[in-house]
Amino acid sequence: MSTGAADLRKVFLAAEQRRKMGQGTLLFVDEIHRFNRAQQDLFLPYVENGTIVLVGATTENPSFELNGALLSRCQVFVLKRLDEEAFAALIKRAEDLLGGPLPLDEEARELLIAMADGDGRYLLNMIEQVQGLPRPVERAALAAAVHKRAPLYDKSQEGHYNLISALHKAMRGSDPDAALYWLSRMLIGGEDPLFIARRITRFANEDIGLADPHAVQQALAAWDVYERLGSPEGELALAQAVVYLATAPKSIGVYSAFNKAWKAARSTGSLMPPAHILNAPTRLMKDLGYGKGYQYDPDTEKGFSGANYFPEGMERETFYQPADLGYERTIGKRLEYWERLRAEARDNPQR
Repeated sequence: MSTGAADLRKVFLAAEQRRKMGQGTLLFVDEIHRFNRAQQDLFLPYVENGTIVLVGATTENPSFELNGALLSRCQVFVLKRLDEEAFAALIKRAEDLLGGPLPLDEEARELLIAMADGDGRYLLNMIEQVQGLPRPVERAALAAAVHKRAPLYDKSQEGHYNLISALHKAMRGSDPDAALYWLSRMLIGGEDPLFIARRITRFANEDIGLADPHAVQQALAAWDVYERLGSPEGELALAQAVVYLATAPKSIGVYSAFNKAWKAARSTGSLMPPAHILNAPTRLMKDLGYGKGYQYDPDTEKGFSGANYFPEGMERETFYQPADLGYERTIGKRLEYWERLRAEARDNPQR
């Protein structure tokens, strides 16, 4: 059924009358996700007291599209793609109803199953198209006579998020081949290439970071190339960036450090910077000690003063811990060197 709140109330009233006569009501609602939250709430009391047995069908993820209260009172069955064995059974049943085999040779029959792409209803539609063709139909003739099913992809729903997640995780897992596959799936499905460009740029910052500082440049370059060239030429730039990111060393050192620093800043947000790093544009500020004792690091012997830059009253913390790979290995050695100089400065404050 496809209806509104007023019609639903009529259905529920009729179901109550049937129940008084000892009869049950099975209510099938196709595309149940199209009901808004208020309309979905109407089902609750009648499902709870058993007035109706609700069967709802949806092509969307019910976790996102149905009220939690209604979903908690239902059992979810996921209908998966049909496999080759199921398709063979469907073809056999169709042939029995038609009174004879389809006019397809073995290769054409295999192609028919592949073109259905897991969708039994689409397979039956194609069977209706081919049943009247002259015998025998070969693979090439079938491909010309029947349109291939469009890939299942909804740019605003679960398919959209599933495929970008697959692309992201394939790059994170350093698998350029799988990453290219998911990129192609998204582009064929009609995804906005600029959305992909934004996501791979975020990936370069979040999952690679300073392990390869060129990664974000590659992502931004691909974004820029696509904006200049458009499709289809610009899609190659996205593919190049995806391969680069998938094969780059991975590190979440900066990402983790920023999260830790953010948490510390929220809990110590009123602490002042140490006086020696404050500017002193007025005499009063100088009298208060602003800027006193500040050391200009480039003028020091080793270009590093070892001064404290954390707020007064806050212990020094280590947020950034570079990975021992890629360019972060070099950064790690540099930080170790500076930590030794910092320790020397603490032990010998007059130096």
